[in-house]
Amino acid sequence: MKDCVAEEHLYLAFSHQHGDRIFPLHTSISLFLLSYCDCKLFKIFLVPTGEDVGDQCVTKNLLGDVEVHLISRCQLPVVVQSCSLPAVVVKDGKFCRAGLSVVLRHIIQKTYESDPSKKDVLELLGFKKTCLKACAEVSQWTRLCEISIPLAVERFLTASPQHCQDIPPDILHFERKLGEPVRVHNDDKIRRQKLQQQKAGAKAAVPVLGKEAEELKAEVHEPAPPSLELSVAFSKLLVQEAPDAVNREAPHIRRTKTSDLPLLDHIFAEGLYFTVADIVLLPCIHEFLVSSKKQGKNLVNLPLISTWYRRVQEVPGVKKAAGKCNMELLQLPELMSAPGEQPQDFSSVPDELEEDNEDSHFIGGPRPTMTKLMENGIEAKFSPHPCPKWTLDWTSLPSAVSPAEGKF
Repeated sequence: MKDCVAEEHLYLAFSHQHGDRIFPLHTSISLFLLSYCDCKLFKIFLVPTGEDVGDQCVTKNLLGDVEVHLISRCQLPVVVQSCSLPAVVVKDGKFCRAGLSVVLRHIIQKTYESDPSKKDVLELLGFKKTCLKACAEVSQWTRLCEISIPLAVERFLTASPQHCQDIPPDILHFERKLGEPVRVHNDDKIRRQKLQQQKAGAKAAVPVLGKEAEELKAEVHEPAPPSLELSVAFSKLLVQEAPDAVNREAPHIRRTKTSDLPLLDHIFAEGLYFTVADIVLLPCIHEFLVSSKKQGKNLVNLPLISTWYRRVQEVPGVKKAAGKCNMELLQLPELMSAPGEQPQDFSSVPDELEEDNEDSHFIGGPRPTMTKLMENGIEAKFSPHPCPKWTLDWTSLPSAVSPAEGKF
């Protein structure tokens, strides 16, 4: 099996290098995942976008311990020449996987197949191994991670100072997503544990008088225990069973209605668990934060992204992988809104962004397809639906079965 895997070639685009990163960001992201997984199963090729192919165009320390070979686009296998990189091709050149999400998921799966002890690597694919599985044309979340944020950061880095004063809308979209409640497969169980933890904390915080009050004051500065979400998230990283919040659930906790349970907070990009989405976003957000810091920008409007950025650094293996890729992670302080400074309202930004970009991003569907057919002199003939009276009342069905859910 290892011999078969080693025959696969990974092709990455190379346009230029800026600071401690190789561009396009899709290439930096791919190299970062390879370092995180400690994967050496692929023969890696850098494909410059220009005609000049020379070893001098890539600084060696940006590649870490990854061995790469530079080739021109005309030297690519025929099957990949018309594809957007990154792409993985078997040695005989007859089969190709192209696209960032597809390639990253393939790297993770092959790493685990070659070494089943790396269960933490397999966990990057998330619940039921579906993280970033839906294509960008269908899933708004995949589109945000795979296309929108990398492009927004690249434009931000190349824009002149007078044209990059505002935070890109896609970054603001990510900030808003981090503020949304989390839903997971064992949602009810964890939310009941959180309710019990909250009640236990509230009971411990009941005011006391006299000597007991003095003793309590002495303990005020002790660090608070980690949130239940953090405990659950990091137990998953260590491939352990999630701990029970506070012993067994009390009867009144079990009787609490689901609608009355506390919501779960975001810990990582997709919710509670560290996934390949975090791997994709980290190099992008890192470059944005580094550039913003150099420009003296105040990140008060991005407290959730700053918290996420610090938390990702706590994940075992992330700092080591960043070191291999020469990525000097920032140590951001806890961000609080400055006095007199009004944080930006994120609620309107993503909705407008999605409405404005809906048609420009979605390249399939009836309208563009029909237009292309007509432009090429092809006339489509329509026939009536065999059962025109069939209708579905989507409001009466669970939201998860609605086709509209695929956009999130």
